[in-house]
Amino acid sequence: MLVVAGAGIVGLATALELKRRFPRDRVVVLEAADAIASAQTAHNSGVVHAGIYYRPGSLKAQLCVEGARLLAERCERLDLPFRRCGKLIVARDARERERLDELARRAKANGVSGARLVGRDEIRMREPHCAGIAALWSPATAVTDFRAVALSLADELRSLGGEIRTGAKVVEVERALGASGRDVARSAPLAVRLASGEVVGARFLVACAGLGADRLAAAAGIPTPVRIVPFRGGYRLVNGRSAELVRALVYPVPDPRLPFLGVHLSRHVDGSVTLGPTALPWPGRAHAPRLRGRELVRDLRDFFAWRGTVRALWRHRRAGLRELVVAVCPALLAHAARSYIPALDPHDLRPGPAGVRAQAVARDGTLVDDFLVVEGERQLHVLNAPSPAATSALALARTIAARAATRID
Repeated sequence: MLVVAGAGIVGLATALELKRRFPRDRVVVLEAADAIASAQTAHNSGVVHAGIYYRPGSLKAQLCVEGARLLAERCERLDLPFRRCGKLIVARDARERERLDELARRAKANGVSGARLVGRDEIRMREPHCAGIAALWSPATAVTDFRAVALSLADELRSLGGEIRTGAKVVEVERALGASGRDVARSAPLAVRLASGEVVGARFLVACAGLGADRLAAAAGIPTPVRIVPFRGGYRLVNGRSAELVRALVYPVPDPRLPFLGVHLSRHVDGSVTLGPTALPWPGRAHAPRLRGRELVRDLRDFFAWRGTVRALWRHRRAGLRELVVAVCPALLAHAARSYIPALDPHDLRPGPAGVRAQAVARDGTLVDDFLVVEGERQLHVLNAPSPAATSALALARTIAARAATRID
């Protein structure tokens, strides 16, 4: 049996790829939550990125463009929500204008279709209410509903005989003839222990555990060079006349020192418009903030015990303080938005959705900026899958499955 831990969009796509490659094998997805695709997959911007931002040669750069193509094909084939609306990355001054040149260079190196620099006139043509001295126009950028895509992957997996179990939290992975003394099966050299006490036999495990990725790797005895530091992103809903000021996607020029794209305005597939997200270091790993007893204590301990967390907070203290102030004072978020959309009325902003994203941080405080997959005995663990993981999911799943296939008997 082949086991995938985690039923987000990356885990489901990977399980489907494994089932296609090994049709005679039993493929089982184990999900800790009570529903599939309910964590990061359900709490993101819904933007299908074109591949502009990422360092040429990185996994992000390689997989984003291909992933977006595969995603568009799937959405068209299955009539899933998908709208290729395009995006403007807007420079407000000469300093930001210089950064656009680097983004344009990366877009060309990464094979992004149609991306080009434009001036004030075309900015106003694309987004009549947007202010800026220049922009990078990306016609390939789109919006979708990633949870709907994930559910379609789950349906296809089940149709091929795959299984998905919710409420099945993996707490330990060991050799079947290891310390537990349980001989699960000759064909299942791994014993995957669940929180319920059940032991599932597996001949290979792929872990796509998101916010719990580092803990699951540790529970499998795999030394990891990083830990997960959660970041909470909060959005504001743009209502009333202000919502009419945004046609598609208006993004800032990102800070090259941080793996975040900055606060932006987005019109989604359902027609709603959001402003955000903030990016606040967050000690809890739950998307809905609530007291959870021992789990909360563990979250707090893990957050502050990792030396890299403290170093990252100190290294990015100015950006962190700015995010904290903006999170506490939404008026400042509105002020930032008005530097792009001057006519936006702060009174049209309402509390919107929020979510927690997993960010791998190294011991020296470096925020890991690429996808990271580590290996163990008969195991692969996805330790870092930040944005554009949802866009890249189908291509990333092919890469993970191909890597796993070389190690499966």
